[in-house]
Amino acid sequence: MLVFSCFSVIISKVRTFKNKWFQRFAKKEGITDGELKELVKQLEDGQYYADLGGSVYKMELARKGKGKHGGFRTIVIFKSQFRTFFVFGFPKSKMENIDDKTLKAFKDRARDRLAYTDEQISQLLKIKNIIEIL
Repeated sequence: MLVFSCFSVIISKVRTFKNKWFQRFAKKEGITDGELKELVKQLEDGQYYADLGGSVYKMELARKGKGKHGGFRTIVIFKSQFRTFFVFGFPKSKMENIDDKTLKAFKDRARDRLAYTDEQISQLLKIKNIIEIL
């Protein structure tokens, strides 16, 4: 008698994107897609630098050879097991916090981005307004 055992593994694929501005910033600073994927994993694990509310998070990213203290801050729109958008980044040495007006704009953007349909995402990818991190 032959017995088969099937285990079904559900793998959540969080779709991750960066806007054109963030793409230029990351390239200039040598930030890789692998490092961004690691930040998404940290968010999924509940490990973040600051929850700014409204699905907006501030994350720390180490600068090569300098650690997190000499590194970067990234502003991330994130909804667990759904979508992540990297929208802004800055060296920690140049800016510590964002002001209330800017935070409100990020929260408004988060509400819009997380409501996009798959068709809207496809259109933004097509016109290269966002880039998907695979």
